[in-house]
Amino acid sequence: MTPKQILDSFSDTLMHDERILSARERELLANLLRHAEAATEEHSENQRGVRAVIVAAVGETVAQRAFAVLGGSIVERILESRPKSTPDARSAEMNAGPRRDPEPPGLPMPPVPRDPEPPGVAVPHHKPPHHKPERPRDPEPPGAPLRDPEPPGVPLRNPEPPGRAQSTAVVSETSVVVRQRPASLPAQCVILDEFLAPQEVEELTRFALEHEAQFTASEVVAPTSERGVIDYEHRRSRVLEDLGRYQELLVRRIKMVLPQVVHKLGMEEFAIASVEAQITASNDGDFFRFHSDNASDRVAARHLTFVYFFHREPRQFEGGELRIHDARLEQDRYISAGSYQTIVAQQNQIVFFPCELLHEITPVKCPSRLFADSRFTLNGWLRQ
Repeated sequence: MTPKQILDSFSDTLMHDERILSARERELLANLLRHAEAATEEHSENQRGVRAVIVAAVGETVAQRAFAVLGGSIVERILESRPKSTPDARSAEMNAGPRRDPEPPGLPMPPVPRDPEPPGVAVPHHKPPHHKPERPRDPEPPGAPLRDPEPPGVPLRNPEPPGRAQSTAVVSETSVVVRQRPASLPAQCVILDEFLAPQEVEELTRFALEHEAQFTASEVVAPTSERGVIDYEHRRSRVLEDLGRYQELLVRRIKMVLPQVVHKLGMEEFAIASVEAQITASNDGDFFRFHSDNASDRVAARHLTFVYFFHREPRQFEGGELRIHDARLEQDRYISAGSYQTIVAQQNQIVFFPCELLHEITPVKCPSRLFADSRFTLNGWLRQ
């Protein structure tokens, strides 16, 4: 076969793969091209220009999804063909230090991690002024207006760069497990867009809505407690622990990008001992105060936090932003340095950050108060 025939055959295969382009997307693309050609039929140069823009935009999305599918297939084949190692062999590998398998030439592992924008880099979205975090306050009673709301309608796509530390520091309500701890913890995260295929996002959303009755009040873990407790002063939301096949799906995708994620975060590669995951539904007035995710003996093995955002469209809520704080060690506990990065919940986006970082979820505003209109996340932790 000629190179052109090989490419044509490959393109035809991609066109019929629902993970690459769903039937609805193919129909929408066809209609878009027809309307574009009809609108510019008298001007051939404009027609070629419009078509080139559409082709470039669609090609980028198709390429990203195709790489994700191919990457997953390659990883699964490597895992299947890799001989099982003995305990002695595993010990030798650990003593030899972290090892990375070389990536296939020319085949980047999508989706591409995106670091928070450094200070001074222009972002194509308007950013509100950097806010100084306040001390945790009591949750508002149902129906009461939210105090100190974030500016509505600001489509922040990237995390805000760290601002200057404020003079007032907010103390975390949990202390950190005693270990070798640096004097400061800078806020950092890795963000991946379009993490799941569109059809998978629709199915996950439908799964969450169909299991509304199984959601229970969320719990918090105190540093001195071996059990989770419900504390509406510290956290308010509902969670679903049984994720069915979606936990396996998410773990498989996370393993595909994990080497890149830990590299971007400056962490050492680690073996995943287990994965905790839950679906969290946050509705009107729900929130989560300052905390870290490995602040007690019960959860000390948590190493990397992930938060995957999804919701019913069009989105019916505001707020619910993830804020990751710069922190400093003071009297054997980490406190906020007064600056933070803000991640606004975006459809089909996942965020990774180290478990010891202080973070919070700002109050959600959902006027309808319908469960289906909630801010949903599939969030969890990789243990080592």
